[in-house]
Amino acid sequence: MNYILEGFIGAINLLLTKDPETYSAIWTTLRISTLSITFTLLLGIPLGFLLGHYSFPGKRVLRTIVDTLLALPTVVVGLLVYAFISRRGPFGELGLLFTIPGVAIGQFILALPIVVSLTASAIEGMDPKVYLTIKTLGASNKQAAIASLWEGRYAVLAAAITAYSRVISEVGVSMMIGGNIKWHTRTITTAIALETGKGEFSMGIALGAVLLAFAFFANTLVSFLRRRA
Repeated sequence: MNYILEGFIGAINLLLTKDPETYSAIWTTLRISTLSITFTLLLGIPLGFLLGHYSFPGKRVLRTIVDTLLALPTVVVGLLVYAFISRRGPFGELGLLFTIPGVAIGQFILALPIVVSLTASAIEGMDPKVYLTIKTLGASNKQAAIASLWEGRYAVLAAAITAYSRVISEVGVSMMIGGNIKWHTRTITTAIALETGKGEFSMGIALGAVLLAFAFFANTLVSFLRRRA
């Protein structure tokens, strides 16, 4: 049990002394997750509104597909993205493999179904009279859509935070696409896996504590937003 106690003491020391390698993994994680969630929200919220608001042939099938993708394994996403952006893949010339944008693409694919599905559920759960009332006041379709999303803003924010929690804690995409390159693409999760395998429990515990803090904050915020919604 001594090595566990020593690991916790070493972890506190690494965080307090601002160990460069530890904080490099933290900042890389934040850069990648912020990049991926930004593009996810820009595309996912409009798609979620369309899926939740309008009725069209095949909507039930499409909704089933989106909901199924919520459980998409990270290693499968990593495999598919790797196949497309590797040197022999159709997008190999872009040089995205083992880069931050490459990892962000994989995380984008993971997060998109979450935002689309939960945004659609938020819109479906709203009173239909809200949209009709906005339209009768002379609003355009775009203005009515924005107003409807504002009415369901707490549920939409909860969807965004849920998606962010998914990407910041995943390991499959980061490992396969990023390559776990020190000072470059090494994230919190890949660093934990590597350092624990090497027996460096101090750094693993330090990064694990940071990841747990992110998860706790995100889940607390989601619970608050759901109560407000």
